[in-house]
Amino acid sequence: MLNLLGPPAREPFCDRLSRRNFLRIGSLGAAGLTLPNLLRAEAAAGIKNSHKSVILIYLVGGPPHLDMFDLKPNAPREVAGPFRPIATSVPGIEICEHMPQLAQRTERLAIVRSISDCQADHDAFQCYTGRDLRAAGASGAWPTLGATVARLQGPTDPGVPPYVSLCYPCTHPPYNEPGPGFLGVANTPFRPLGDGRDDLVLQGITQDRLHDRRRLLGSVDRFRREADGRGTMVGLDAFTDQAMGVLTSSRLSEALDLSREDPRTVERYGTGNPKIFIDDNGAPRVPQSFLAARRLVEAGARVVTVNYSKWDWHGHPYGSCFDRCHEDMVVFDRAFSALLDDLRERGLENDVTVAVWGEFGRTPTINANVGRDHWPRVAFGLLAGGGLRTGQVIGATDRVGGEPIERPVKFGELFATLYHTLGIDAAHTTVPDLAGRPQYLVSGDAQPLRELV
Repeated sequence: MLNLLGPPAREPFCDRLSRRNFLRIGSLGAAGLTLPNLLRAEAAAGIKNSHKSVILIYLVGGPPHLDMFDLKPNAPREVAGPFRPIATSVPGIEICEHMPQLAQRTERLAIVRSISDCQADHDAFQCYTGRDLRAAGASGAWPTLGATVARLQGPTDPGVPPYVSLCYPCTHPPYNEPGPGFLGVANTPFRPLGDGRDDLVLQGITQDRLHDRRRLLGSVDRFRREADGRGTMVGLDAFTDQAMGVLTSSRLSEALDLSREDPRTVERYGTGNPKIFIDDNGAPRVPQSFLAARRLVEAGARVVTVNYSKWDWHGHPYGSCFDRCHEDMVVFDRAFSALLDDLRERGLENDVTVAVWGEFGRTPTINANVGRDHWPRVAFGLLAGGGLRTGQVIGATDRVGGEPIERPVKFGELFATLYHTLGIDAAHTTVPDLAGRPQYLVSGDAQPLRELV
């Protein structure tokens, strides 16, 4: 979005596209009109706003598969760890004892225990794009799922961006959500967290004055658009359109305002302090982000991304891996279960796909510091909703959880599955790279997981 009203910025032009000096936006809707009331009024009038969407949750740092969804109680003690598996609502499937609420809802989950092509380094790239970072230079940086969906499907509502990022900035740069890659600035996510929340306030500007500013912007910049050979101004036009849509609708600001939610629903999810980082360079543990994501997809967003906590536990001096894991699992169990219930109760379960994963798993053998180290040979993922066939486990690992021995799954298949739930055929759909060449959405010949679709 463009900063039509703010002071000139000293940052380079590219920085200005993604920082505070964009157009400050806000709510101009009718006073007292809440999002739930708006949706109910639309439903009563026969107006349908159903659309397919994805909530993508990134567990920063590599969550421990052996301690969460692929426990090995019969393995040697230095592998099994202290946690015990418990039965779930699906006979034969067990998960960790510290996630009892998810155990009661396992029929709504697809647990993938055999992700086999994880990149070896801490980096969010593969988690958001489905591609190995080492291949990113082939055609320019690969776009994220959200950027691709924004390009292909656009907004469902002019007041709600198709791609919204609820990801908190991490001081370790590779943990941060990558940009739109070769799809360009027009497909950058809207980021309302942190300082960006201030951009949702309009400082005394009326709609008439705002439209006058837009006409002025168009006349001043027309010659630059005509002379632009790189497509940059096309991206800026998209930002302008998005900003105007948000300014003339209350839908986005309503969705982001959790004070309008039923307090009992907020309580179900639990809360965390976004200013308290559990570790020095990850994301904060903020379960209310899951609630905000639900409100955003209900309001019209197609893809909402969330980064959640810090799961990179090597042991001392940061404390026992298992103490930290216990803390995080208890909060995650509550929040993720609340999200599953919320989507079902609001009739969104078949329209919203929820995906959860990190960049890799953890070592089978517990190290001398009472922790687990990086293990790219296998990791887990969770899928829910979206009309998928849930209540099952896909894949299996060996007796110590070190290698897939059944149905190895690649990230490309996971992303092909997400595209499928959005109504996009990843095998036959392309987007143009920086040279104008068509690029398929997933790597190789990846297909949606046949077990789920």
